[in-house]
Amino acid sequence: MGEREQGLIPRVLGRVVGRAREIELVVAALAADCHVLLEGPPGTGKSTLLRAVADELGLGFEFVEGNAELTPARLIGHFDPARVLTDGYDPDVFVDGPLVTAMRDGSLLYVEEINRIPEETLNVLITVMSERELHVPRLGRLAAGDGFRLVAAMNPFDAIGTARISAAVYDRVCRLSVGYQDAPDEATIVERALADLVIDRAWLAKVVTVVRSTRTHPDVRIGSSVRGALDAVAVASSLAKLRNVSVADPGVGLDAALVALGGRMRLREGCGRSAEEIVTELWQQVFGSTDSRADAEQGKADAPLGANPGSPHR
Repeated sequence: MGEREQGLIPRVLGRVVGRAREIELVVAALAADCHVLLEGPPGTGKSTLLRAVADELGLGFEFVEGNAELTPARLIGHFDPARVLTDGYDPDVFVDGPLVTAMRDGSLLYVEEINRIPEETLNVLITVMSERELHVPRLGRLAAGDGFRLVAAMNPFDAIGTARISAAVYDRVCRLSVGYQDAPDEATIVERALADLVIDRAWLAKVVTVVRSTRTHPDVRIGSSVRGALDAVAVASSLAKLRNVSVADPGVGLDAALVALGGRMRLREGCGRSAEEIVTELWQQVFGSTDSRADAEQGKADAPLGANPGSPHR
């Protein structure tokens, strides 16, 4: 490992929060000319980490979004049909896809959510990782340049829309499991991302606690990532200005949490509750049941029929 790699850790830590060990392992694997797979839930900074490492190392970075529409042709490239009619299957007529570009340049090929791509496309990557070359019909053999590596990220198998990765892929990569950062690190992420906002740290820490609680609630199968805290804080800040109240106003914070977290949670089947009910429960556990509107609704629920406060007597 050279001086560039050794001095990289502090630089990347200036861009990625709380990932010193993961950064070291990724840098070491790349320096050893290995392919790398980061596996972990959404919002744990996998893409940010890989981009930062590539940037600080001065490596080329070809981005590919993994989805069911990523065919081998889109990954490899194709001959321009219009030019083929006039020039034939000349190498200059071939339009490089991200894989061929990365191979020619000796760059990193980054595949996001690799476990969402079709099996036939995955087989192309397996061949390239094994042989470091690719045969393209009518174009010929392409050898990977020095420095070419596959770096990929994937969500756990139980995430919606994902598939199991074959043993053939795992056999050709260095796999690193990436979990959520701790609470102080997640608060720091929010502070950095929303540096233009004036945020009370104690209030922010409680918001982060609410978000992290969604990951362990018994009725929640998949909780929110730190992106939920980012949106909750940002929405609360905007909503406070609209209502002309403090961001710490209980109604403001709860409403912001409801819109920021409700869609990010996947509930367990048969739990019989809504995401909004769970967010409200968690918010009140952390901040206390101080929302006057929630208290009013509770009063209505507890009142006998026909005794709705504020309604005329009959």
